[in-house]
Amino acid sequence: MRKRTAHRWPLTWMVVLGVFVAVGTGWMVQLINESNQDTAQDKFRNEPDYIIDRFSVVRMTKDGKPAYILSGDKLTHLPAEEASDIVKPYINTLSAEHPPMTVRGDTARVDQDNSRVKLNGNVSVVRPASGKSGAASQAMSLTTSTLTVFPDEQRMETAAPVELHLGNTVATGVGMTANNATLQTQLGGRGKITVPPRAAR
Repeated sequence: MRKRTAHRWPLTWMVVLGVFVAVGTGWMVQLINESNQDTAQDKFRNEPDYIIDRFSVVRMTKDGKPAYILSGDKLTHLPAEEASDIVKPYINTLSAEHPPMTVRGDTARVDQDNSRVKLNGNVSVVRPASGKSGAASQAMSLTTSTLTVFPDEQRMETAAPVELHLGNTVATGVGMTANNATLQTQLGGRGKITVPPRAAR
């Protein structure tokens, strides 16, 4: 009887160990499956939910008037990031209270509830003369590598090198802030200004 009991103890431990191994294996399999499902869901959430070729959107003011047009060759909406990527973006302001302004670039990211547009690559800004007297109303053009535009607020900024043409005057600098509503532009860093000679009277 004692010998039989002695043989039962190792057998019992083997059974218990097998149960734990089975339970542990099942738990690990469940964790792996859940992890794979989460990864698949994250990958799905990061995928665009719609893509539009050659689009054009008119942003309206609170009183129902057109504020600006945002267009481009391709728009890809990313729901997980609450943002949109644009190829060949083009912004054209329409406010009757301020001079019209156009902004172009190679690519752009629109975020912050469509209130911020970050343009990259060959960015150019053009604002024609406003018809008012004074240097601030002269035609303006600007080139840089990256530019953040807040079209609802009529302002823009960059930390990159900038070349600014205001009438016949050329200015360069690193960093810039500009406000189309007030017609004020401020260059940062060590800048350079080239002013043409005055015409002979």
